[in-house]
Amino acid sequence: MSMHSPPKSRLWVWFLWLAGFYAVWLWLVAGKGLWSEVITHWPMALAMAIGSYAAGSTPMGGGTVGFPVLVLLFELPASLGRDFSFAIQSIGMTSASIFILARRQPIAWAILQGAMLGALVGTPLGIFFIAPYIPELWIKLVFAVIWASFGLLHLYRLDEIAGHSGMTEFDENWDFRLGLWLGLLSGATVAAVTGVGIDMVVYSALVLLCRADLKIAIPTSVVIMAYTSVLGVAVKFLSGQGLQPGVFENWLAAAPVVALGAPLGVFIVAKIGRKPTLLVVATLCVGQFIWTLYAERNLLGIAGMLFAIIAVLACLAGFEKLRRWGSELVGEQPPPQQLPSRTAVLSELKER
Repeated sequence: MSMHSPPKSRLWVWFLWLAGFYAVWLWLVAGKGLWSEVITHWPMALAMAIGSYAAGSTPMGGGTVGFPVLVLLFELPASLGRDFSFAIQSIGMTSASIFILARRQPIAWAILQGAMLGALVGTPLGIFFIAPYIPELWIKLVFAVIWASFGLLHLYRLDEIAGHSGMTEFDENWDFRLGLWLGLLSGATVAAVTGVGIDMVVYSALVLLCRADLKIAIPTSVVIMAYTSVLGVAVKFLSGQGLQPGVFENWLAAAPVVALGAPLGVFIVAKIGRKPTLLVVATLCVGQFIWTLYAERNLLGIAGMLFAIIAVLACLAGFEKLRRWGSELVGEQPPPQQLPSRTAVLSELKER
């Protein structure tokens, strides 16, 4: 794996980005008279204060909080939650990515480059040919199932995941091809449908298959989600689709919060460690699944809820398959079975 971590940081690049963003934001709210929209949508800004921290410190994008808040708490359409995820991450995750790159944090470059190329093709295809045909209820379920399985994975595998050091060295062409397929498939499906998720797919491959350190896997996942979010917004505007009504107003209120919140998550987690934050966010991921099933119980029925639970178990089985594959690739062997002692054998014979 190619990982570059030059010692000298260039934080002035990030400060320049912040100055440019806040100048544009102030022009919108002051020059265009949109202060009332910011004040009206302050609850979204409050929610994204938490979401942006999670976006910078975990492999879950800011939409992990933004989507359920809009869809489950405010009872807005799931398609609005998806478009808001793209829009808000275009600021928060981009800000965190610039902060990460300016600090010269290690990145899994070969996989990242492949994933970016795959997403460049897959995300527009998903936006045009898959997302428009997914019903609102199914958008909610896709989000709920994937995030619940991801949360459960961390609740029972966190010690192992957090214990990785460095990264397994494979051939960089293999890494690039892996990233290419991950970006293509997840960009066309989970990212195009929910507005988030490609970061979690790439992260899962890094920690389960490549045994990557969290200090490498999480920054890599942040950068790919920032890239895909900007790409998603650009595709929607350039194609004439635009964003769902209500996205801009919520974005206007939350954007100045996430521009600082996501990089703050990157910085703070380096001081306190990633495990506490991952545990909290993993618990929230499972909680939103239970909330979704309860909120949609009339539409889902018993059969629909059982199907959702089976889908979570199928995702977990996929994670375990990826983990076993990773063990084979790095040559891990299961610990040899310990032979019983002579005393234990004699004792057993006497009992017989």
